[in-house]
Amino acid sequence: MFRATLTIALRKLWTDKVFSVVNIAGLALGMATFLLILEYVSFERSVNAFHTNLPTLYRLTGQNEDGDTYTDLAPAVAPLAKQQFPDVRDYCRIAEHSANGIIAIDRKNGPPQPFREEKLVYADASFFSLFTFPLVQGNAGSALAEPSTVALSATKARTYFGTEKAVGQSLMLYNRFGKMRYTVTAVYADMPTNSDLRFDAIFALQTLANPANLNGNDWARLDGFDGNYLTTFLQLTNAQTDPRALEAKFNAFKQQANPNDKSRLLLQPAGNLHLAQRLSDPYPTGGSLGFVYLLSALATLIVFIAWFNYVNLSTAGALKRGKEVGVRKVIGAGRRQLVGQFLGESLLVNGLGFGLALLLVVVVQDSYNQFVRINLSLAVLRSDPFWLAGVGLLLTGALASGAYVAGTLTAFKPVQTLKGWLPTSRGAWLRKGLVVAQFSASVALIAATFVLYRQLTYMQNKALGVRLDQRLVIQRPSVGDDAQLAARQALFEQQLVQRPYVQRLCQGNTPGNPLDFTTNGIVRKQQGNGAPIRPDDAKKGYAMLVIDERYLPTYEIALVAGRNFSAREAELAWEKSQKVLVNETAARQLGFISAAEAAGQPISWGGTFEVVGVVKDYHHQGLQQLIEPTIYLPRRAVADLTVQLTTDQIGRKLAEIEQRYKAAFPGNPFVFAFVDERYNQQYQREQQYWQVFTVASALAILIACLGLFGLATFMAEQRTKEIGVRKVLGASISSIVTLLSKDFVQLVLIAIVIASPLAWWATNRWLQGFAYKVEVEWWVFAGAGTLAIAVALLTVSFQSVRAALLNPANSLRAE
Repeated sequence: MFRATLTIALRKLWTDKVFSVVNIAGLALGMATFLLILEYVSFERSVNAFHTNLPTLYRLTGQNEDGDTYTDLAPAVAPLAKQQFPDVRDYCRIAEHSANGIIAIDRKNGPPQPFREEKLVYADASFFSLFTFPLVQGNAGSALAEPSTVALSATKARTYFGTEKAVGQSLMLYNRFGKMRYTVTAVYADMPTNSDLRFDAIFALQTLANPANLNGNDWARLDGFDGNYLTTFLQLTNAQTDPRALEAKFNAFKQQANPNDKSRLLLQPAGNLHLAQRLSDPYPTGGSLGFVYLLSALATLIVFIAWFNYVNLSTAGALKRGKEVGVRKVIGAGRRQLVGQFLGESLLVNGLGFGLALLLVVVVQDSYNQFVRINLSLAVLRSDPFWLAGVGLLLTGALASGAYVAGTLTAFKPVQTLKGWLPTSRGAWLRKGLVVAQFSASVALIAATFVLYRQLTYMQNKALGVRLDQRLVIQRPSVGDDAQLAARQALFEQQLVQRPYVQRLCQGNTPGNPLDFTTNGIVRKQQGNGAPIRPDDAKKGYAMLVIDERYLPTYEIALVAGRNFSAREAELAWEKSQKVLVNETAARQLGFISAAEAAGQPISWGGTFEVVGVVKDYHHQGLQQLIEPTIYLPRRAVADLTVQLTTDQIGRKLAEIEQRYKAAFPGNPFVFAFVDERYNQQYQREQQYWQVFTVASALAILIACLGLFGLATFMAEQRTKEIGVRKVLGASISSIVTLLSKDFVQLVLIAIVIASPLAWWATNRWLQGFAYKVEVEWWVFAGAGTLAIAVALLTVSFQSVRAALLNPANSLRAE
């Protein structure tokens, strides 16, 4: 029985080659897309899932009175929580951005070898007991227990010490805390890609407990409540501890200690660090749950479009197989037997499509990995049980589409089918409905792609109020004595200014980076005509940016009132000069009616500072964020250096600057970047969204057009005699092409009407996440619809023209 079913199915595939190729190709494209996206979704869901303490591990976060959540807390919070609340078994604090700097390794012959590192952290000794990162060398309990100790990743241990045993070796770290020698006490296996915690080296946080090791950075004191710079994890006593109840205890204790503090503490499950449990969760995450949902929806949509094609083409071919069904019923075949036959054919087509899909996945896997910037493969599916749901969807869809086709074909009555009459009106409506559904999805995706591209282009090209092109930022030197580095930087700057290709240079945090720090407690002195000072004005936050007097001219940032800092004020720094600049937003928040009124006025921030000028608002960070109220503080120090270059021979100029840098700062690696490129890195997620929608739109419309091609072929075959009669009566080729194409164009027009409001709603919803955004205009949907019609016409016209060119004598010979 099985052999007979298989033989008939293979014979059917061979005789109807066009329909077979279209069906299998459409299913293969849909399933391959589904599998590739399933890989990504499974990977995202697997991030951080390998930690054995996950059920009892939580990240402690804060939430201000405006509802904004933040992850950096003060160092003294975690020890106090463990001391006051028995439900807290242990804690681990991690300083993720404070350790970065230069690691220097002593060499037997020659000077120490420097390495500029960006993935260095300080952490408590409990790090390796709370998190599951296996050690290659050393002991988890004692690895970071002593000050001035460090654990290295296996890769960095090989980089620094080669084949020698790393444990027991020493290295020198130069960073904001000065120069410190550390002893390697452990080597851990490289942290996997499906981890949000991925560090190259972990230094003992206990080192900073000694005030002498802070290098003047008192904000980093481990017993302090003011400097918020640590990510804090708490391990609860057991998995049954209610985190919400513990949160309430934390906040009651906090309120009692400081009634004026309106912020709250929240416990975020460590299992939700990468993906939130739901879209409404307020906690910061490393990944995007919305993006995962979006990809899952796109994958399902595309594979459904492929199944719609199969159902469409198979039911359209019912006329060809109607007599076959009638004859087989007359000679004794039961409906169950026929259902088995047609269901077997369906499973064979889906099976061949799935096999081809696996081949496509293997072929495009490397390119896909480069696209998503993750090393994925089908093996990733094993790490997440979600893949079972995906495979289940594929099987269910294959069976459902096959069962519908089988049920449709076997429902015909033998007498009717043998007379050549089939009840096709119901099937025609279904086919039209499926075509409309396919093109509705395609038009919506095309429109969304247009909107995403316009928003991305808008963000990349909008006038920012700051010039970024031809600006080179050179990272500050770290190796050396602070006073010596300051003198050498001044000399290095003087040498650069003398070069004819250097137009300007300055010190300060480059646009595109977070501002230096935030603070509150700043109020306007009661002078001028501004609004009266209110009690809650001191609670308003301000972003602080430390710059020198050359910063505004180098970046061509305008002043709207007052003056810039002087060189003398930058040398004295704000602590002694008592001078600041504010931007327009900060001036308004301080209560000044105009920029002109703010210039020259005093403000209070611990002491009294004079606002010497007002900076025109500009976008220091991406357009996803509103311009923050910003206060600029003068200082010249050892800092990152921005150099404005002329446009020609960039390579030669970089080589010369590097040579001078290495001469000025021996032992410091030369690390640079172009400011405009770094700034545009803020739009990587939007770039990825646009790329995903572009690919999804192309696939959706390609698969839909495969179905249109098959349906057009079928319709042309069905109307061969009609076309012949029309040609004999004098119909032109263009009129026949119009006749065969108009029905499909009408369906696409209906799809445009359905898709446009849905796409408008979805894209407007997405754009709400941007502080500065484009308007969704009508021509976006007109353009998407026009493109869909053009592609549909191109697809259908091929078969229509072919049918119109047939010799009517051949098509009417049988009459």
